[in-house]
Amino acid sequence: MAQQPIWPGSGSAVTTGSNSTPFGVYDADSEFQTEAPQFAKWCAQRLGYPIMAVELQDTQFYACFEESISEYSAQINQYNIKDNLLSLQGQPTSSNFTHKRLARTMGETIKLSKQYGTEAGVGGDVDLKKGSISVTSGSQEYDLNALYANVSESGNAIEIKRVYYEATPAIQRFFDPYATTGYGTINMVEGFGFGDYSPAVSFTLMPLFEDLLRVQAIELNDSIRKSAYSFTLTNNKLRVFPDPEEDRKLFFDYVVTSDRDNPLQTEYSGSADVVSDFSNARFDFMTYSKINDVGKQWIRKYGLALAKELLGIIRSKYGSIPIPNADTTLDGDTLRSEAATEKEVLVTQLREMLDQTSRKALLEADKDEAEFLQEKLQKVPYPIYIG
Repeated sequence: MAQQPIWPGSGSAVTTGSNSTPFGVYDADSEFQTEAPQFAKWCAQRLGYPIMAVELQDTQFYACFEESISEYSAQINQYNIKDNLLSLQGQPTSSNFTHKRLARTMGETIKLSKQYGTEAGVGGDVDLKKGSISVTSGSQEYDLNALYANVSESGNAIEIKRVYYEATPAIQRFFDPYATTGYGTINMVEGFGFGDYSPAVSFTLMPLFEDLLRVQAIELNDSIRKSAYSFTLTNNKLRVFPDPEEDRKLFFDYVVTSDRDNPLQTEYSGSADVVSDFSNARFDFMTYSKINDVGKQWIRKYGLALAKELLGIIRSKYGSIPIPNADTTLDGDTLRSEAATEKEVLVTQLREMLDQTSRKALLEADKDEAEFLQEKLQKVPYPIYIG
């Protein structure tokens, strides 16, 4: 059997472009360059050197060190994405969120509320378009194809949201040009349904909100006291209620269903390069020099487990080796088993810590602390005043 290279007691220097690690992710980091040989020496000593030979070279220790940092970075970044995905969705994929403090935003919540607003007719992010159709006195049913002829949507399906006629705007009826005359008074109060039975109207200098309240009262009267048109769509027929009393134009508001139901809507100038899900939220490998000592200690322990696993793989190539008058069994399987357990424990501990420090967990802890303090303060006796 050929002589296997063993740990010589020290490692070569790590420099930028030296190909000391498989991917070179951290080779340019000055702290990584300093600590990589120290990590290799520490791992070798933990594995038995110099009492025992360690069949690993410095570049293999460096590879374990690089992988350990990458694993720590991946675990942290996964939790950051999970904890902030709702705020990250829709952001440009060019934005790098690594080592950034991310604030919770209302972006996706507002976008959802806009969809409700579209359906409720109180705003939204879908264009509410207008069309018209001529109706005949006494006729309630109209062919929907005739209605389509009055809109230019190139055959796209539409959904009618409201059918109505154009009433005189409330502001015009309030500030009637004939308001100072008897005719103007009658014209105004008839808008409220009082006819000739209302007293005369007088104008005084009032705050602006009084005018707004009067306009709102007129509009409320139109929607409650006056019958508005309603409609049904059945078998491609539009049926309006009540029966039109005269020949006129009815107007309708509609949305193009493909605009409303398009799941690929974006607010970033038509660009599709926005964060859509977990896979394209940009979190790069963390900079090693920016990781605190708590994280670095986790990295060292996980790197040692990786080195132990690698050494176990090497020693498992042969179950035993011959020695004079006997065979000696190698501990490859034992090393691999120990390494697997150590890695699982370290990852579990890290994830538990991340769960305990998630935004939800911190808010719940803050709430519990506030409730405890409030309860404690309630038991503090009031001071007795002595005059």
